[in-house]
Amino acid sequence: MDKELQIELNLTAVDLWRFSMHHANSGMKGIFNLIFTAAAVFLLVVRWNTLVFSQRLLLVVCALLFSVWQPVLLYWKARRQARLPAIAQTIRLTFGREEVTVAQGDQKLAFTWDKIARLDRLKDMAVMYMDRVHAYLIPERVLGEQAESFDQMVQQCLPAERYRRKPW
Repeated sequence: MDKELQIELNLTAVDLWRFSMHHANSGMKGIFNLIFTAAAVFLLVVRWNTLVFSQRLLLVVCALLFSVWQPVLLYWKARRQARLPAIAQTIRLTFGREEVTVAQGDQKLAFTWDKIARLDRLKDMAVMYMDRVHAYLIPERVLGEQAESFDQMVQQCLPAERYRRKPW
């Protein structure tokens, strides 16, 4: 694929929230959250008659912690982030055979494919990690018809060990 691929994106609070939820619930954190919530619900159901009010309240709080409160708090945080000028302003990504260019406003940054630490292809977005902290989110809704071309370019330009396609 020699043709450049250009993507313009404006991240929304929902995009940021989905990314935050993925990070908060992936791997061992997600397993812990699930076990913790299931254990709290199990104890509530099985021990309801033997628990005093304060114990019931504590178990309800535990059951709601990762299933309700965490998603709500992450959404509030995402809404605040989406209003920041650095996020609210349109980002233009240009994927070429040799380099990737990111432009936002009057700023422009170009880097070669070997500077990309990892690219995760999730169900509803691609996440291009530059390092452990910095990443570019590319929602599926923005890729649209270019999704297949994007995947082909990434597979051709990025070493296989740095490209992960997650089935969910």
